[in-house]
Amino acid sequence: MRVLDSMGNMLGVMSTRDALRMAEEKGLDLVEITPNATPPVCKIMDYGKFKYEESIREKKARKAQKVQKVKEIKFHPGTDVNDFDYKLRQIRGFLKEGCKVKLTLQYRGRENAHRELGEDVINRVLESIKDECFVEQAPKTLGRVLGALIGPPRKNAPKPAAASNAAPGGIKISVT
Repeated sequence: MRVLDSMGNMLGVMSTRDALRMAEEKGLDLVEITPNATPPVCKIMDYGKFKYEESIREKKARKAQKVQKVKEIKFHPGTDVNDFDYKLRQIRGFLKEGCKVKLTLQYRGRENAHRELGEDVINRVLESIKDECFVEQAPKTLGRVLGALIGPPRKNAPKPAAASNAAPGGIKISVT
């Protein structure tokens, strides 16, 4: 087998017995790194220390990853103006925090007969915050619930072109 020392330097190809003897002399372990290679590659190292450092790296990686939160705001077809404005402020706050927001509108009783009222409420919400969010899931009805999912605006999304009254060549045109 091919043997590496604890610093990663090549010690050469030797028998398993010789490699184990070298590891025991140094008070370390012989760890097989690449079993499918010909000859197999082994490294002389402190395996307990290696496992400990690996667990620390995994903990740091878990701590560094960002978990996407999903907040839910519920509406009804009869949501009044003040409640609507309050919920819009909540949605804007959640989006600024980087959370996704699930908009749900639940129909109750006779409200099922006039589903267009509920669709108008969700469309009004989406129209009010269209510049501040990205619609990830368009409004969709599942049974008695109309739902949509929005998220914070994407960083690399193309910006809509601003309407300008400049003609090609930089000449300004004004209509009177």
